[in-house]
Amino acid sequence: MALAQSRTRRRAHSPAARPGWIVYGMLGAVLLASAFPFYWSFLIGSGDSSSANSAGISLIPGGNFIDNAIAVISNPAVNFWKALWNSVLVSTVVSASVVLFSTLAGYAFAKLRFRGSRGLLVFTIATMAVPTQLGVVPLYIVMAQFGWTGTLGAVIVPAMTSAFGVFWMTQYLGQSLPDELIEAARVDGASMLRTFWHVGVPAARPAAAMLALFTFISTWTNFFWPFIVLDRQNPTLPVALSLLQANYFVDYSIVLAGALIATVPLLILFGVLGRQLVAGIMQGAVKG
Repeated sequence: MALAQSRTRRRAHSPAARPGWIVYGMLGAVLLASAFPFYWSFLIGSGDSSSANSAGISLIPGGNFIDNAIAVISNPAVNFWKALWNSVLVSTVVSASVVLFSTLAGYAFAKLRFRGSRGLLVFTIATMAVPTQLGVVPLYIVMAQFGWTGTLGAVIVPAMTSAFGVFWMTQYLGQSLPDELIEAARVDGASMLRTFWHVGVPAARPAAAMLALFTFISTWTNFFWPFIVLDRQNPTLPVALSLLQANYFVDYSIVLAGALIATVPLLILFGVLGRQLVAGIMQGAVKG
């Protein structure tokens, strides 16, 4: 009896058992399924026009990927470097703006008490149910009245706030930021803005980093609105790459090589910041 109790206590205090081969097998299958589209794009992008349009495609990559990538970059219709710079500028400015305004609004909704806060938050969340396509025509009319059509301002300004970002930061700050810290800062004589900067911002940093990453990716890959409001002389990268298939004959090896090039910055961003962002979310903003 004593021996059984001692084994039970050792099992209760022992570290968690390592996952078995079933878990690793499932993770491996998910990893392969996630990496397959990139491999397939590289497979076709490394071939030529004849192999891309043939009935059977070899699973061994060809040797033309560098030539296809050079063809994309040097294509005068694409204007690759200008489109790349526009995408970097738009994605960076929009991400920084969304994080700033979402953190301010989330802190106000989560920790400040003012009349109508509940109704404003519900209204903000309800705007996410409105399809983007419904606002395209009036938004284009407004941009045309401002004289912004064909400029990056027409892409940046409408995306500077995010209802999802406000909801995300409100939920995170409401759960991770204790009211006692805010009250202690006010007792010490800190103003509202100083309390937000020295207490709210450090607490919101992990969630803000994740919001910045998601916003950067969604802005980088956004095609619908930039395609409508921008022209060929001042495009973002997805709009510029769409010009590769604006002919009667589509060379899919060139198109997929360009799509893979456009994905490389996002992969680099994930590789550099992914572990730190996940670690920040797991650790939490405030340690007890």
